[in-house]
Amino acid sequence: MYHSVMECPEQHRASFGGIIHSSSVFAGQMEIIARYYQPLAWDELVPILDGRRPVPKRAVVVTFDDGYSDNYEIAARVLNRFGIQAAFYVVVNSVESGQPPWPIRVRHAFLSTRRATWTDLGGRNWPLATEHQRLEAFRATGAHFGRLAGEPQEQAVAAIEQQLGSAPYAPGQRLMMTWEQLLGLRKQGHVVGSHTLSHPNLAQLAEREAEQELTASKRRLEERLGEPVWHFSYPNPVLDPHWTEQTASISKRVGYRTAVTTQAGLVRRKQNPFELPRILPTKLVDGLRWNLECAFAGYRES
Repeated sequence: MYHSVMECPEQHRASFGGIIHSSSVFAGQMEIIARYYQPLAWDELVPILDGRRPVPKRAVVVTFDDGYSDNYEIAARVLNRFGIQAAFYVVVNSVESGQPPWPIRVRHAFLSTRRATWTDLGGRNWPLATEHQRLEAFRATGAHFGRLAGEPQEQAVAAIEQQLGSAPYAPGQRLMMTWEQLLGLRKQGHVVGSHTLSHPNLAQLAEREAEQELTASKRRLEERLGEPVWHFSYPNPVLDPHWTEQTASISKRVGYRTAVTTQAGLVRRKQNPFELPRILPTKLVDGLRWNLECAFAGYRES
């Protein structure tokens, strides 16, 4: 489960946090997957899940969430070099606006503010003197933002920026993929899937709102790509849980064939295709191999 791959991660590390991998580390990890494992295209997983195909030994699928422009400009080139087909799950509103999902923008607002304190909706006063305090205040917004979608979410981001006196993140830069780049990924053999319209926590929304995020994002992707979109990834903005039996049921009902979570673990044959776990990479090349070997050996983090 990846998000962003950059040549110089330091440029955006403060606002992106731990979701960036350097291009050199990513290339090293893809070389390990190509050399010691069996890379699968995401579409090859569907017949495995329904029992029509056996599980290849040491099979690995690579996925990306959110839809950052570096996925096309940097990560896809590395993947193509090693013959690995990945799945890219995109936040549709972010593709259309060019702006990153709300966690990036709100995190930036807290880390760039010159204000000494911030008061949340519950009246609690948060000190902002240190980076640690700013990040604690940012994390506290997750309970609020995770339950917002669409326009109310955009209004909340603008309100936070105003409260903190922070300028919008990376003005004039397009940090998200374009529709043309998504079409380019498809031509290269990669899968493009939905990561909702606006990156809310679906399990925290009303059923009608959750269905809207699932349905509208699928429809808009299909209109722009000119083909069916079968695959989905649940956003996980802080709140737990980030998926439920209800969200899995909605995903199936609106026409997806698979949905991935951020729950750690291996995908097994005949597993529920709408509750698929993934494995986190590490920031070191060999760390990914360690995580994969532990997973295949049946070890779990305590």
